[in-house]
Amino acid sequence: MANNNPIGLFDSGMGGLSVWRALQQTLTSESLLFLGDGARCPYGERPPQQVLQFTVEGVERLLERGCKLIVVACNTATAVAINHLRERYPDVPFVGLEPAVKPAALSTRTGVVGVLATRRSLEGELFVRTSSRYADRARIIKAVGEGFVEIVEQNRENTPEAEQAVRRVVEPLLAEGADRIVLGCTHYPFLRHVIERVVGERDVQIVDSSEAVERRVEELLDSHGLRAAAENVPRYEFLTEAGEAYAERLREKAWEGVRQQSKEEK
Repeated sequence: MANNNPIGLFDSGMGGLSVWRALQQTLTSESLLFLGDGARCPYGERPPQQVLQFTVEGVERLLERGCKLIVVACNTATAVAINHLRERYPDVPFVGLEPAVKPAALSTRTGVVGVLATRRSLEGELFVRTSSRYADRARIIKAVGEGFVEIVEQNRENTPEAEQAVRRVVEPLLAEGADRIVLGCTHYPFLRHVIERVVGERDVQIVDSSEAVERRVEELLDSHGLRAAAENVPRYEFLTEAGEAYAERLREKAWEGVRQQSKEEK
């Protein structure tokens, strides 16, 4: 039996729209309800207990709106809260995000992988455990994307300031020989074009987890019998804690990404 309730996505701000885009492009019958906090973003330097509180509040709001599955589309919130959420809401399927260390470590040729993430994500149990598992395959270098979230939140991706911020963080990774750069925060894919410019002609692959998240969402929809009807006309809604102007910016940034992707595919 079809379930036409929406899939919920939660993020500290706009970054999770990179995951929203992957779902919207592939799961064409599924309604999506995106909640970007906005008022308290970024989460990356906040105390864990505060991040946990904000994430639970966001998830509660999505559940009140009838979401059938929830994607915690924020690496920091996943690192802090995903285990708690699964224990607290045992009947709700959750998909969390963690830096895509595995594919990077298994495919590197130089044996050096750079991981860009927030401080809280890099300190989280998920990252520490995954990094340890692949430490024999690659030297994993951690780097905090200082200022990256703020640049994306303020729509300043195409500015000299964005390039300066990216160069400060990425060039040391390249100097160490990294040939895989993992984007460990959902805001960072919005800076991918800047990172590619800094990488230049080097044979370096940029890795993010959006495709893996989309595959996991499909698996859970099928295993829990939650797929929407094929003929369902999807609805796309955007909620925030930061007021209507921010909600409008979420909508615009979401569809801007879809338009850009369509243009690149032509």
